[in-house]
Amino acid sequence: EVQFVESGGGSVQAGGSLRLSCVISGRTFDDYGIAWFRQAPGKEREGVSCISGNGQTTYYTGSVKGRFTISRENAKNTIYLQMDNLEPEDTATYYCAPVVCQSSGIYYPHDLGMDYRGKGTLVTVSS
Repeated sequence: EVQFVESGGGSVQAGGSLRLSCVISGRTFDDYGIAWFRQAPGKEREGVSCISGNGQTTYYTGSVKGRFTISRENAKNTIYLQMDNLEPEDTATYYCAPVVCQSSGIYYPHDLGMDYRGKGTLVTVSS
């Protein structure tokens, strides 16, 4: 069974930091990018950042550029999202999923044949 398990969320004050982890089990996705998405109550899902399979290409949505850093350790099947200088607008449930990651954005992996994603981890930022 393929599983994506996110962790590292919590409650912090504005300006604080959190490091999210996404651990994948059941198969490897070294040939795929992995993205972090977030969804706040009442809002649409937003692609936050992605990293390519070899780690050489990354993408960040405008609101997190300069504050968030994505990385991956394929040997550990783990993807990280370091979030610094957090803002109340970053409050959401964050989850990871396989994607096609290009410098221009996050794209659906049509050749994967299935939708994979974890249950997410909640990040709450207070002002």
